[in-house]
This record gives sequence, C-alpha cells and structure tokens, in this order.
Amino acid sequence: MVPPTDKGGDMGADKNNENEFDKTRYMASMARLEGIYRGISDSAVVVSTWRCPYKDVRDHCTARFGCRNQSFIDGPEKPAMCTGSDALDYRDAWKDA
Repeated sequence: MVPPTDKGGDMGADKNNENEFDKTRYMASMARLEGIYRGISDSAVVVSTWRCPYKDVRDHCTARFGCRNQSFIDGPEKPAMCTGSDALDYRDAWKDA
C-alpha cells in the first residue's frame, strides 16, 4: 500500500486554515475570561460580608445545618425560609451540627 502524498508542504500545517490555533488570540480570550470571573468573585466576596451565603434568590435557606434564622413555615419537608435581614452578620448564627 502506498501512503497518500502531501500536496501542501507540511502535513496539516495549512497557514490559511481558519481552524489553526492562534496563541495570541487564545491568550487574549483567557485574559478576558479571567477578568470576568475575577469580577464575579470580587462581588461574591463583598456580598458575603452582609448576606448569608446559604440564602437563595427566593429567600430559602440552602444550608444543610441548623441556623437560628431558619423558619420552616411550609413544613419540615420543604426548604426553610431565611428570616434574617440582609443587614445581619450571619457568621455567629450557624449551629454546629
């Protein structure tokens, strides 16, 4: 069996191929993504100093441990409501499980 011939010079190295890896573009994209994620992380750190990290968007508590701000108004099988204010420091509210 005769191997196929390479008619374009280096095998797989087509300089006009739009699928070719562009390291500069890749690095710029990664830097942009890092900036986006850094902003998200910085915001989360700031918010965590005044808002319970276990409180979801509907004010349900997602903690898997006891907290004095949990209220099971819909029954023990439903997620607890977080009754604390966002102005509270929650760090001393959590009980050891």
